[in-house]
Amino acid sequence: MYCVKQMKEDLYWVGGTDRRLALFENMYPIPRGVSYNAYLVLDEQTVLLDTVDRAVSDIFLENVEYALGGRALDYLIVNHMEPDHCAVIGELALRHPGMKIVGNAKTVAMLKQFYDFEVDARAVIVKEGDTLSTGNHTFTFVMAPMVHWPEAMVTYDTLDKILYSADAFGTFGAMNGNLYADEVDFDRDWMDDARRYYTNIVGKYGMQVQALLKKAAGLEIAMICPLHGPVWRTDIAKFIEKYDRWSTYRPEEAAVLIAYGSVYGHTENAANILAARLADLGIRNIAMYDTSATHPSVILSEAFRCSHIVFASSTYNNGIFTPMETLLLDLKAHNLQNRKFALIQNGSWAPASGKLMGKLTAALKGFEQIGETVTLKSAVKAEQRQALEDLAEQIAASVRACEA
Repeated sequence: MYCVKQMKEDLYWVGGTDRRLALFENMYPIPRGVSYNAYLVLDEQTVLLDTVDRAVSDIFLENVEYALGGRALDYLIVNHMEPDHCAVIGELALRHPGMKIVGNAKTVAMLKQFYDFEVDARAVIVKEGDTLSTGNHTFTFVMAPMVHWPEAMVTYDTLDKILYSADAFGTFGAMNGNLYADEVDFDRDWMDDARRYYTNIVGKYGMQVQALLKKAAGLEIAMICPLHGPVWRTDIAKFIEKYDRWSTYRPEEAAVLIAYGSVYGHTENAANILAARLADLGIRNIAMYDTSATHPSVILSEAFRCSHIVFASSTYNNGIFTPMETLLLDLKAHNLQNRKFALIQNGSWAPASGKLMGKLTAALKGFEQIGETVTLKSAVKAEQRQALEDLAEQIAASVRACEA
């Protein structure tokens, strides 16, 4: 049975929600599930903006047919060709033989890679600034390459001032009936998932996101309709500011993230001593994560949020403890920049992780080390405890300078 949300007199949400999927892109844990948004405009000609993942295809197809009310589908606008948004195009083509598919040249090339039906006969190829009039509505197309695939674009409805933003402004999490961001406590319940979605899916492409934001700044936007997560119709500038900050790699908060990799607990103890001393010095809301127990996507998101990061790692096989090494490689892969950091290394006979972590952080643009690397040989002794307390003093002073 259909599950459709009417958004305006002639605009309907026809997407679906998946609470069973464990890993988004078979990589990122999504304990709260995910939504796949698609939008149908019933103008003089009908227009569907994007489709959904195969997992919710049945409800999606029911939604579209119900909302169409017996009408044919004239246009499908494909803003993004990733399979979680294009899986149902073939089925729509069978059901609506007159349907035209609107996309840019790269979209059309990818359609041919995914599908075997005759694409060229249906294709309406658009480029930057082109428009499509369907009666009352005029849709303008804005290219958004590498946000986060090369064919990505966004569509702007000049009548309703709606930006159909593809993967931009999306978030993890299944929607619970409330379609709009102002119907939920977004800061409390959604912001962490929005940040984790951005940093892991789009985070590498800050320059490209900035280019899109500059284009969007020239549009009057009354609503943002992303392909994942809630729709924005109020406080839009607030969420755009988050994207501006994340895409320029500026921390959201003057805060400390401590990530540790510990085999038998001694490196963890050092991290706890450092955190306790930082708290004594007035540092609040310290974030701590065991890299062996927490998925790197979560720690990456926190690294985008915090101004200061402490990496504490055991030496393992004369290298970095592997979960910590994975985290550092992930930070590099997602282009994190402009952070203050400190290092703690441990090694019972040949501590090496500090030097190796230093090499990886040296590859991160704008990373600046605070203090000397603190070295443990097995357990924390009095000398190392004093070094940890001294390091805490230096980190706290740096955090306070960021707050000023």
